[in-house]
Amino acid sequence: MNASRTAHNVNNLSALSGLKVLELGQLIAGPFAAKTLADFGAEVIKIEPPNSGDPLRKWRMLKDGTSVWWQVQSRNKLSLALDLRTPEGQDLVRQLATEADVLIENFRPGALEGWGLSPEVLMASNPRLIVLRISGYGQTGPYRNRPGFGVIGEAMGGLRHLTAEPGRVPVRVGVSIGDTLSALHGVIGILLALQHRHSTGQGQVIDVALYEAVFNCMESLLPEFSAFGAVREPAGSALPGIAPTNAYLCQDGAYALVAGNGDSIFKRLMLLIGRPDLANDPSLADNSGRVSRVIELDAAIGAWTAQRPVAVVLEALDQAGVPAGRIYTVADIAADPHYQARGMLQNITMDDGTDLSVPGIVPKLSVTPGLHRRVAPKLGQDTDQVLQQLGLTPAQIQALKDQGIVGSAS
Repeated sequence: MNASRTAHNVNNLSALSGLKVLELGQLIAGPFAAKTLADFGAEVIKIEPPNSGDPLRKWRMLKDGTSVWWQVQSRNKLSLALDLRTPEGQDLVRQLATEADVLIENFRPGALEGWGLSPEVLMASNPRLIVLRISGYGQTGPYRNRPGFGVIGEAMGGLRHLTAEPGRVPVRVGVSIGDTLSALHGVIGILLALQHRHSTGQGQVIDVALYEAVFNCMESLLPEFSAFGAVREPAGSALPGIAPTNAYLCQDGAYALVAGNGDSIFKRLMLLIGRPDLANDPSLADNSGRVSRVIELDAAIGAWTAQRPVAVVLEALDQAGVPAGRIYTVADIAADPHYQARGMLQNITMDDGTDLSVPGIVPKLSVTPGLHRRVAPKLGQDTDQVLQQLGLTPAQIQALKDQGIVGSAS
């Protein structure tokens, strides 16, 4: 196995060394949570169906038959090809769960129970086990049995309604943000449960619903409705109730994102664009006054940016201490020196000897930073190793392979 080459030096300490994780999920939410734990030293055993594997292996753009996304989502993991639909496969999971600290799954509610792998069954043998369950609507409630993908959670959580220009069809965020938010909430839940277990020795179940993870990030949406009956509507690139902050067209056709909504920042911004009258207007000294005149303020800023290329605009704003930026494409990201300096563009060497750039690890810990230790595994690459550590002999493993219950490396 070729080691990854990182853009910055790290030591050998890992925050989650010794933590054993079973990943039974597929695609995005569950595997993203497990990937985050693996980045910080957890031993993650990813259980995949023999022959087909996780469908993510075939999603989007493929290199040598495998998605390059796979190299991000499954780095630092072991792959055990095992058929969860068979009694023998289910028994192996129960055995693995007796030695695990965490089990992660994102199947539809009831799937684990149907396989005899409910948290109650697994925790009867291992009371210290922490089980993370991610689903569209949660493990309870009238919608629990509905199938739910990230985009549905984004819509029900309130996000999709806001992602549009006024009067136009709401659009989705260009990535699976609902899945990722639920995964991160799941990781938070795991770390909280580990702290509780450290004190009590007791495991527990973490129930994360996609729509709830999105809804948890919706800021003042509900209290504004509760207090005022206000239904926030789409506002395009602006942020209603906070002013001025918007995307402003520049002379060269690019947009500058300007956040001039702090009181002192607003004054500096107005002086920069040659509007001391607005900078010194007492009615604009705080946000409430600026919101009432946001159209006027946006017009003033837009008139200034329209006369200058975006690079000139951003340099002037930076010098004035006004938060601003431009809209990045991935090509901009790949060429950006700050991304490089922060180790966010890591080059790995894949098994075929070719290089691939992948995102760095977040967050950055000063003593126990995350580390890209290993490229994503081939399907079933670690089947023999995992089962041998469980106590199976080579002959027993081969018999399981012959029956199609487990798979060989492919």
